[in-house]
Amino acid sequence: MRQSQLFTKTRREAPADEVSKNAILLTRAGFINKEMAGVYDFLPLGLRTLNKVMGIIREEMNKIGGQEIFMSSLQRKELWERTGRWNDQNVDVWFKTHLKEGAELGLGFTHEEPISNMLEQFVSSHKDLPFSVYQFQNKFRNETRAKSGIMRTREFIMKDLYSFSLNEAEHEAFYSKVAEAYKTIFKRAGLGDKTYMTRASGGSFSKFSHEFQTVCESGEDLISITNEENKEAINKEIAEGDLEWQKAVEVGNIFTLGTKFSDPDLKFKDENGEAHNVFMGSYGIGPARLVGTIVEVLSDEKGIVWPKEVAPFRVHLVSLNQNEVAEGIYKTLNAEGVEVLFDDRDLRAGEKFADSDLIGIPTRVVIGKNYSENQMLEVKERNSEEVRMMSTEDLLADLRK
Repeated sequence: MRQSQLFTKTRREAPADEVSKNAILLTRAGFINKEMAGVYDFLPLGLRTLNKVMGIIREEMNKIGGQEIFMSSLQRKELWERTGRWNDQNVDVWFKTHLKEGAELGLGFTHEEPISNMLEQFVSSHKDLPFSVYQFQNKFRNETRAKSGIMRTREFIMKDLYSFSLNEAEHEAFYSKVAEAYKTIFKRAGLGDKTYMTRASGGSFSKFSHEFQTVCESGEDLISITNEENKEAINKEIAEGDLEWQKAVEVGNIFTLGTKFSDPDLKFKDENGEAHNVFMGSYGIGPARLVGTIVEVLSDEKGIVWPKEVAPFRVHLVSLNQNEVAEGIYKTLNAEGVEVLFDDRDLRAGEKFADSDLIGIPTRVVIGKNYSENQMLEVKERNSEEVRMMSTEDLLADLRK
């Protein structure tokens, strides 16, 4: 991508209607656009990062046997009435609407009820179990609080995985696999050192759950770390006694549902022909919330600092009046499969460097005076002040590592 052709522009000033760090930086850097409170568009840079995060999640869900599907956001009222979750007294975040002929519909805030209903036609025997399915799908929640940027929105993509097991023991084995997969996801996203598997309430889903909470000053939850080595904690909502609390952001959750959503219709027959309810679990991650949390936790006074696996580009190539040489290096990097944002704009060096720091791509490669004198590139990592002088060959070798 040539930066001169990128339709978004960086902004020097923070948007007047934003208070969260993630929304301010992502807007200034040209990653997102605000439609209204709690509703954001992802622009080219933002969508690249969001897709990187979703790619990591997809890889880890596939590794544990998850099969990807895609379900409708429109929800039938009768499915949710079965479990009592259509009632606004039990679930207060519904967006509800009507068909032209008058039938009432909802915009899904999760999918336990419809996935259970759909699976009734595919599960009948013990031989059909276990399995798990997941999706990346737009969810809608009529949040009263929408001041946390992309960490709490009214429309968002969720990765929701659902598991279907013969019994609790089989479910627990899979539950543990998901927990380990989640730890890997947050580590790959750059948050592994600050994210804790946290004992919590299950809300409208189950009696208890586990949340994955990332310690963050702008977090809305309070957790107490119970085991630093194993990255375990407890949420204040279920804790008793005098503990030390830290603010945190919930970046994922896993629930044991049992037979709550399979009763009465999602059943299987065992070897003796006896019918049993399927034992279920559900597991969520909000990719956009994860993007926002990365910005909240890892940014510095200059701007965003992206971990390599989720950055929109691997290299920010900055030309300082050396466009002819830079064109050749740009083509070389592309040929090697390196994702490059090429700053070919006619701007002063200080403006280019400030934009580079704000956008936060991991490696900045400057082609300037040093190259014209001795064919050396100035290479700087976004999370370091050290500038290394490297040949093009050495840079390629370094990137291949």
